[in-house]
Amino acid sequence: MVARRLFAMLALGLAVSGCASIETATRNAPLDGTPVAPVSAPIPVSVDVQEINVTVPRDLKVSEANRYYPSGDIVWREDPPGDRHAQVKAIVEAALQRGVDAMGGGQVPAILDVEVTRFHALTEKARYTVGGVHALQFKMQLRDPETGLPYGPPQKVKADFRALGGQAAIEAEREGITQKVRITEHLAKVIQDELSRPEGHQAARLGVMGAINQL
Repeated sequence: MVARRLFAMLALGLAVSGCASIETATRNAPLDGTPVAPVSAPIPVSVDVQEINVTVPRDLKVSEANRYYPSGDIVWREDPPGDRHAQVKAIVEAALQRGVDAMGGGQVPAILDVEVTRFHALTEKARYTVGGVHALQFKMQLRDPETGLPYGPPQKVKADFRALGGQAAIEAEREGITQKVRITEHLAKVIQDELSRPEGHQAARLGVMGAINQL
């Protein structure tokens, strides 16, 4: 994942020097030949995200059907009816910013670009009966703020997690723990994993529903 890629790029230089400037090797470049920014920083690597850009493509299909599992890329009900793409963008931006802010500064300056590919929360019908899965998936790319060059190829992140249903959902709402609250907290943790752990975020095992929501 992201942290692992940065660790690998920096480790190449440690064989020669304790804090070397690492030139981009061909084996670290994306398959399409896109230039990759060199990285120079001591171990342990930590990323200083200076800007977050979130996009929610307009071709993502929105479903307002009140079924247990409606088809569509975006299923979101806790905000009033309106521009669901914009609502999802605001949620993801707030979550990522929270996660990045909690990490503090780092050694490798970066711009974080995120493209949402799926945001499937629960419908009313599923929320108050069987529950289900929050299917949250996106592509992310770190770039050099000075050159705009990417730090390696984009990464796909699957951040699905178990959603509350029935009485558990009702009791959570009484305490102010809405779907938006849980999704925001979860995505904040996911981006911290992606930026700090060598293995990145590890998706939860969610059985059949998890398999349905594969990237």
